[in-house]
Amino acid sequence: MESRVTKTYKGVSVWVTAREAFWLALEALRSHKLRSFLTLLGVVIATTTLIVVMSIVNGMNVYIATHIANLGANTFVLHQFQWAQGFDSFLKARRRNLPIRMQDYDYLVENLRGYEHISAIANLQPNPRARYRDRLIEEIQLTAVTPSHADIGREKVERGRYINDTDYEHNARVCVIGQDLVEKLFPWVDPLDKEVLLGGIPFRVIGVMEKVGSTFGQSQDNFAFVPLTTYRVVWATRPELLVFVMAPDAQHMLELEDETRALMRVRRHVPYKEEDTFGINASDTIMAAWQGLTGTIFAVTIGLVAVFMVVGGIVIMNIMLASVTERTHEIGIRKSLGARRKDILWQFIIESGVMAGTGGIAGVILAILIAKLVNAVFTASVPASAVVVGLTLSTAVGLFFGIYPANKASRLDPIEALRTEN
Repeated sequence: MESRVTKTYKGVSVWVTAREAFWLALEALRSHKLRSFLTLLGVVIATTTLIVVMSIVNGMNVYIATHIANLGANTFVLHQFQWAQGFDSFLKARRRNLPIRMQDYDYLVENLRGYEHISAIANLQPNPRARYRDRLIEEIQLTAVTPSHADIGREKVERGRYINDTDYEHNARVCVIGQDLVEKLFPWVDPLDKEVLLGGIPFRVIGVMEKVGSTFGQSQDNFAFVPLTTYRVVWATRPELLVFVMAPDAQHMLELEDETRALMRVRRHVPYKEEDTFGINASDTIMAAWQGLTGTIFAVTIGLVAVFMVVGGIVIMNIMLASVTERTHEIGIRKSLGARRKDILWQFIIESGVMAGTGGIAGVILAILIAKLVNAVFTASVPASAVVVGLTLSTAVGLFFGIYPANKASRLDPIEALRTEN
């Protein structure tokens, strides 16, 4: 019974000490506003910097995954180069690697097993003009596709139809256009079955694609798709291709990548010890390279945050030491009335933690406002983990740097402390 009462008393004592220290800390912040602002400035800057950078990186990760690294579910791309590689590696690959040609695509269609869909595309360079009557777009992205790309590409038909096998086999001069062409060339008429000039060559519009949006402010709807066979007749007999391969599920994707690599190495007679003369790229390839870059950015940010936090912690420690000196007489009175050493210790540690935590809260609020402004012009998304890390780190800094002043206060001799005048 006595043990239970003793535990209850201790719990109440700890709660009372913590509550009193909390309100004393808030009162000190309120009473000395300028001093409090200068004291917490380092913690506020550190917390704000940390959360803003985490928000921008998080927003960029989502953006890259959605708009750039989004090749489609369980899809990889065979290209002349490995994407997202170092500049020296790219220069070496540029001298060594051969473009992907129609013969490579046909070879994979015949010999690759287990894929869900396979398609090929080619892009016309430089970008051609698009014209309908007196309306003109100086540059559009013209992409030649196989009919199977309808099952792989992220662009979906909104009206009309996609390029089909009949168009492909008969080299038909038909096209499917993006929303930018619809808005700029056909603002008042239905574009379906109208004849549009692409690079000066007439094509009949058979479909309109859904709106894709923009990437880094660059519209992704300024395009036209034509059959790859037509492209070969009109513009390039031997186009450089990107071959898209879709696996039936994630489990078979790595197997398909390995099989594609093996087939291409055999076809190109690449010796066992030499590197590939082509690149196999998946969404995780791009994301891995991007995360390596953001990891470097984040490491630099951590260094800056650490400096700001240490500076802020030292300032808090100095202020708490000054507070101990100012309140020496008060400490003497409390000790003479029965306050224990650990009561004084915890009081000053909690005050230091509350001060730093308040700076952390201010930093979180400021960071959220900055992130909203950044998101309006670029991209930023505040993750809950950033808020938790910011508040935890700032409070921990306050608690750590409050240990020395708190220990000094708890060791004061009550008699000497009472002799001290305020």
